[in-house]
Amino acid sequence: MRIVRRILLTVLIVLVLAVGAFVVWANTPVTLMPEAEAALLSTSDVTVTTTPYLTFTPTEGDITTGFIFYPGGKVSPSAYAPYGQAIAEQGYLVVIPTMPLQLAVFDADAAIDIFADFPQIEHWALGGHSLGGAMAANFVHANPDATDGLVLWAAFAQESDSLAEFDLPVLSVSGTLDGLATPDDIAASRAYLPADTVFIALDGGNHAQFGWYGDQSGDNAATLSRADQMGQTVEATVTLLKEISAE
Repeated sequence: MRIVRRILLTVLIVLVLAVGAFVVWANTPVTLMPEAEAALLSTSDVTVTTTPYLTFTPTEGDITTGFIFYPGGKVSPSAYAPYGQAIAEQGYLVVIPTMPLQLAVFDADAAIDIFADFPQIEHWALGGHSLGGAMAANFVHANPDATDGLVLWAAFAQESDSLAEFDLPVLSVSGTLDGLATPDDIAASRAYLPADTVFIALDGGNHAQFGWYGDQSGDNAATLSRADQMGQTVEATVTLLKEISAE
């Protein structure tokens, strides 16, 4: 019995240490670039608030369309602030929630509370980067009538979350040099998205440049500038937002 107790105690200690290490790892987000820090400040065109979500609100106009964006794994919502500013400047509310342990897999339903907090918004698109995009697809699969569109940046739907039979606008933006959500991954996921999904492959774009947090382990070096990658991604995303606004 003493041997059994020692074994169980050892296993317990290992589990505690493993969980502790995971929590530390998950709560150590990537470093923000100066451009991300700067985009957290309000301007004459966009009001930025940080609680309970990172929110970018146009200062003028009747805002009826919103974009909820799930961050990539271990990436702070603030890393997407330049994107949030640029999309909000086009007249759309942008909301980026903070995920538990910086991982969207632990709160794929974050959009539900956001819907309730912004009742004035008539049309919603849900999107995300990398893991955040996969969890956005998961949410749409589980809540088919909750959103009007889906936006995937360097992300793809899993077979278990197939949206192939869904009738909603879907946009997939990826980089040809992405080392994490590779072109082969994106191609393989086509079967799990609607037939009329718009696929845009940014020549020379990579994984990390869908945010402003520097390089990422496992990624390839981009030949497209970060600013150009953001510009093309924002343009494509705003096109989808315009589409759902007209519905």
